[in-house]
Amino acid sequence: MNNKQSRRNFIKNAGLAGAAITFPTIIPASALSTHAPSNQINIGLIATGRQAIKVNLKQFLSMDNVRVIAVNDPDHWRMQQAADIINNHYSIDNQTYKGVQSYNDYRELLQNKDIDAVMISSPDHWHVPQGIAAAQAGKHIAMEKALSICINHSKALVDSIVENNVHHRLDSEFRSKENFSTAVGLLRAGAIGKINKVIVGVPSPLNGSAPDPQPTMPVPEELDYDQWLGPAFTAPYTMRRVHEPKTYDVRPGWMRIDDYCNGMITNWGAHLIDIALWGIDKEYESPVSVEGDGRFTQSLWNTIESFNLTYQFADGMSLEYIIDEPYVKFEGEDGWIKAAFKKPLEASDPSILQHDIAPQFKNVVSDKQDFINSIIQNKESLEPMQVGHNVYRLCNMGLLSIKLGRKLNWNSAKDKFENDNAANTMLYRPFRKKYIDKSVVDWLEKYQSI
Repeated sequence: MNNKQSRRNFIKNAGLAGAAITFPTIIPASALSTHAPSNQINIGLIATGRQAIKVNLKQFLSMDNVRVIAVNDPDHWRMQQAADIINNHYSIDNQTYKGVQSYNDYRELLQNKDIDAVMISSPDHWHVPQGIAAAQAGKHIAMEKALSICINHSKALVDSIVENNVHHRLDSEFRSKENFSTAVGLLRAGAIGKINKVIVGVPSPLNGSAPDPQPTMPVPEELDYDQWLGPAFTAPYTMRRVHEPKTYDVRPGWMRIDDYCNGMITNWGAHLIDIALWGIDKEYESPVSVEGDGRFTQSLWNTIESFNLTYQFADGMSLEYIIDEPYVKFEGEDGWIKAAFKKPLEASDPSILQHDIAPQFKNVVSDKQDFINSIIQNKESLEPMQVGHNVYRLCNMGLLSIKLGRKLNWNSAKDKFENDNAANTMLYRPFRKKYIDKSVVDWLEKYQSI
């Protein structure tokens, strides 16, 4: 049986029928390792910016059962950098590999039937349209956080993924970090008894102080700026709106602009609110209310820069969400556990940390490997998109409460706020339809009045 036939059988057996895969003529030994092409997953990268190059691509290239075969980005310099890295990785000795395919438009990449799955690393405002298009194309989806820029867009993405029966994962690596997974294992083992309260801290906003008003600048020749804007409405180009040309060393300005990103409240919240909900076993449960205060940057950069929020759940548990150092602290009847970023696990009594924990909380695989395992083994990933949606919804509820200056009450049965038309109007954002296929537009517009 040839490679193409055996690969088709493998995909069918793994629950992935529908993708007929072929491979370039040159298949380096380093790429094959102990795995034949018939049991590899082909990946396409949608967006090749800072996070894609410094984190996501490196992980995929390190996997024996993964092959990155396509890239896309409206910044053609970035796309070429990614293509060069991939081609160099798959080259052997004196033979140069040039098999990776580059696409100016993400929709063309999604038409490539050799691609099994996509890694979407674009700015947040692009996540949902590209994710829905990928689901409709039958591609499995790893999605960078934050999931969206409004709650009903996020819900539309999840529903499309379910309808099209593709595997999926929100791309937060924190569940794979030992101190966080161990903390959750200790909670499940009853190490601090009944949990009453959770406190989540996230860092202050990125890139320091906000810039002064920026002049309109010529668009760099390598950037298709109109396509970069995509679903966002037109705005004059200035470097601090997008990203610095021809470098990955500086965090991009778009992360501080509300048209493209909700800011730190959803960016780091995607990591640590997720750990909080995982720890208290409320991954699929929304709070019933939120209230608090905060302050927004007043310039080209206009996302929230400080906040102090309190959420209440139906069972009386509270969750506090604040700007601080990055950590999650669980308070229970018998003590507390604090899991912080790049710090050892802490507890009110060192003996708490000696409790035995269940095997699934030990030696957790990386987020990318978990995604690939979910495809190959035809199982749910450790952080499915439904969980990502619930995490994002909680973060965005707090943002809307601060914007409106009042307490908001959430009705989970109706998927909307109680008796608050202004808040419910903010669940959905109008979007520009350019570079988005009609099937995606039609799907998204169904969620305008939900």
